[in-house]
Amino acid sequence: MSSESETPKFRYTAALANEIEPRWQAYWAENGTFQAPNPAGELADPSHPRAGAPKLHVQDMFPYPSGAGLHVGHPLGYIGTDSYTRYKRMAGFNVLHPMGFDAFGLPAEQYAVQTGTHPAVTTAANVERYKTQLRRLGLAYDDRRSFATTDPDYYRWTQWIFLQVFNSWFDPSVRKARPIGALIAAYEEGTKPTPDGRPWAELSPVERRKLIDDHRLAYVSEAPVNWCPGLGTVLANEEVTPEGRSERGNYPVFQRSLKQWMMRITAYGDRLVEDLDTLDWPEPVKLMQRNWIGRSRGAHVDFAVGADKITVFTTRPDTLFGATYMVLAPEHELVEKIAPAAWPDGTNPKWSGGYDTPAAAIRAYRAEAAAKTEEQRTEGKEKTGVFIGAYATNPVNGASIPVFIADYVLAGYGTGAIMAVPGQDVRDWEFAEVFELPIIRTVQAPEGFEGAYTGEGAAINSDWLNGKGVIEAKAEIIAWLEQHGHGKGATTFRLRDWLFSRQRYWGEPFPIVYDETGLPVALPESMLPVVLPDVDDFSPRTFDPDDADSEPETPLSRKKDWVNVELDLGDGLKSYTRETNTMPQWAGSCWYELRYLDPKNAHALVDPDNEAYWMGPRRDGDCGGVDLYVGGVEHAVLHLLYARFWHKVLYDLGHVSSFEPFRRLFNQGYIQAYAFRDARGVVVPAEEVVERDGKYFYDGQEVVREYGKMGKSLKNVVTPDEMCEQYGADTFRVYEMAMGPLDVSRPWDTRAVVGSQRFLQRVWRLVVDEETGAARVSDEPLEPAVRKTLHRTIAGVREDLDELRFNTAIAKLIELTNTLTPLPAVSREAVEPLLLMLSPFAPHLAEELWTKLGHSGSLAYADFPVADPAQLVAESITYPVQVNGKVKARVEVPPAAPEAEVRERALAAVAEVLAGREPRKVIVVAGRLVSVVV
Repeated sequence: MSSESETPKFRYTAALANEIEPRWQAYWAENGTFQAPNPAGELADPSHPRAGAPKLHVQDMFPYPSGAGLHVGHPLGYIGTDSYTRYKRMAGFNVLHPMGFDAFGLPAEQYAVQTGTHPAVTTAANVERYKTQLRRLGLAYDDRRSFATTDPDYYRWTQWIFLQVFNSWFDPSVRKARPIGALIAAYEEGTKPTPDGRPWAELSPVERRKLIDDHRLAYVSEAPVNWCPGLGTVLANEEVTPEGRSERGNYPVFQRSLKQWMMRITAYGDRLVEDLDTLDWPEPVKLMQRNWIGRSRGAHVDFAVGADKITVFTTRPDTLFGATYMVLAPEHELVEKIAPAAWPDGTNPKWSGGYDTPAAAIRAYRAEAAAKTEEQRTEGKEKTGVFIGAYATNPVNGASIPVFIADYVLAGYGTGAIMAVPGQDVRDWEFAEVFELPIIRTVQAPEGFEGAYTGEGAAINSDWLNGKGVIEAKAEIIAWLEQHGHGKGATTFRLRDWLFSRQRYWGEPFPIVYDETGLPVALPESMLPVVLPDVDDFSPRTFDPDDADSEPETPLSRKKDWVNVELDLGDGLKSYTRETNTMPQWAGSCWYELRYLDPKNAHALVDPDNEAYWMGPRRDGDCGGVDLYVGGVEHAVLHLLYARFWHKVLYDLGHVSSFEPFRRLFNQGYIQAYAFRDARGVVVPAEEVVERDGKYFYDGQEVVREYGKMGKSLKNVVTPDEMCEQYGADTFRVYEMAMGPLDVSRPWDTRAVVGSQRFLQRVWRLVVDEETGAARVSDEPLEPAVRKTLHRTIAGVREDLDELRFNTAIAKLIELTNTLTPLPAVSREAVEPLLLMLSPFAPHLAEELWTKLGHSGSLAYADFPVADPAQLVAESITYPVQVNGKVKARVEVPPAAPEAEVRERALAAVAEVLAGREPRKVIVVAGRLVSVVV
């Protein structure tokens, strides 16, 4: 190995890369190289080289800027989209590729609680760190369009969208959202009757408001939630571990009812399912959304309990004759109402749980259920429950059946009640066995079958339905229920309305106040944004982390001068109180793709011309939306589902032309890393481990290698900053793109990065004399064989880039470089296309070498090479010649050879095999083979 003093002066090293790369990054920033022109408004630029060109809108799922910064796994998707958009920009597209920051949320607030530092301060510092890291990677974002969800100019429009949702209702007759004024007008005109039949004019003002509020797409409800006293807030399901504790802080989580803001996403259940067919998304993601929405068709059935009734939804109303008991969720509103004061005579002790009264049994069981998460309740193998002392009447046969509460039924799913048909449901069968309840089969099971039968078959033990198949029996029983007033056909969803409140500080304030009636009042748009006030204490207060009954006290509720206000909302100055919950972190990420289109617009969410240009439908029936959206599969359901819901509401109200936000979705894989543990099982720093003879050692002691997620806990974090320092950003970019297919997870190996560095060094030497620094290319034409290799590479790289196959594109560029390297002087005819094809992956190196070839400015808008079709034509085609199905010879013929010539040459090649025999048949499959039958 040569010493440092012997290293050629102009060799491409990490030191040279770290001199070149910041210089080009500064050039791009100063010249606005990657700024995309809008068709209208402040960002319009008719002189731009891509003004009026076909558009391409590519977007990454934007990051949450944590204090830890990026590790090498985070930029995988960012480098992929950057490579793709650089290529498309050169291929003639007006490319919009923005980046912003999802900056509200619990992590920043918890850090503020621990340190006393305002979350705005830490968030701003984290955003700047991320921007610096992303810039160092040479990512070609339009920096004019960058924002954080915490910017008041941004969340003003988040609040504006909330008001659009609040001031809308879902009209089932047209399957879309309409302004709430249309509903009020229908009541006033009498075209829509009130629930109790009274004329609108006879309702008091408060009754009218409550009636309208019950229809709004955003509404206040007493809802069962995941309550975490230790964090002082409710949590989304994904923020709770299977053990029933918070992911952050590991506090216990309880089920309890709290007054919350909800979004009526269930009204869009059908459209959310049906419109999946219009999307270019991975099928597993579509399946996850379909399963999450959980659309089911069946019937609502009413079971009388004295003067009350329990309504259930069932997908199998044909099994009603087999309903031998009922189960309510412990939280169901009817439980106390229908439970008697004492146990009925003869109550089975197993049913009552040994409690003296139904009230005592209910109270104890509810406490037990509240300590479990929904996952624990629905997946629990041991069936538990308690009889509440009430009996319901089965409408089809008049049978009196007992009513239980059990934790495997959830208040938020369906009606919070089920009719239990143990003969046809596994969970019901298990419950029935535990509590010694009757089991009646209503569907004929195969001979010898044991247990609950969930398949199809003829109806049995079902009176007039006997002998009928499932489809016919379902249709008949639904008609019977509707005719006799015991129920009706219906569609329900597993999906529940979106819980939209958080009892924390670091989130968007609601643009809502409450008047003397306690009912919500929307603020006018002129009062937006409602700016988040400064507070001295960000922590939850008056809580016991182990007490499910502790009451939430939000940080905003303690800011009395902000909470209690006097406002003139059009009817004079009055006193109001502000909403002291904040919106969930999902709110800001539900619509950011729209603000990227028009980030400077102070008068509208987005200019209609800009929205139609960047996201409008391409043709009739097209859903529109972002052309390519790249991010992790962990967001397959909630973020994507919430974003689709908000977008559809905006579409219904005429604010956007696309009815889906993301036309094409691509899920990148993950970069994982090896971690190491010593004999005690303690994790040791991965960067200090050495390998010898296939074994691994730390501080002289052998350690065990394992494979895990990159992170601080496993001491295996590698940062892009380190990689840029040691190798340069271009080498890091090429390595990440060459590791494997973008959608496949792969292990990180720092030692392998040197392979990408050596490839770029070979490219550098093709152009630069390492001793003098001068360009060394020739103007001589290429040899014909090399020219064919070049054009085959161009065709292959273009195809790979169009399909996001970056690893195979780089492999082709390496192969071309290896072909050119032995040549005494490389022709400009090959080098220039090579640099242009390399530039999406190694943009700084390509820019530098482009200038050394005599070009001025940036190559960002240079035309991407196009293969010459004539150079892609093969000089000859090889035909295998089969005789009676076995290959006996091969012949080469010109590509344009007529079939007769191919036949003649093939027969000549196997003449010895034929030995004078006349073929019965000769089949020529053009371009593939010749089959001779004798």
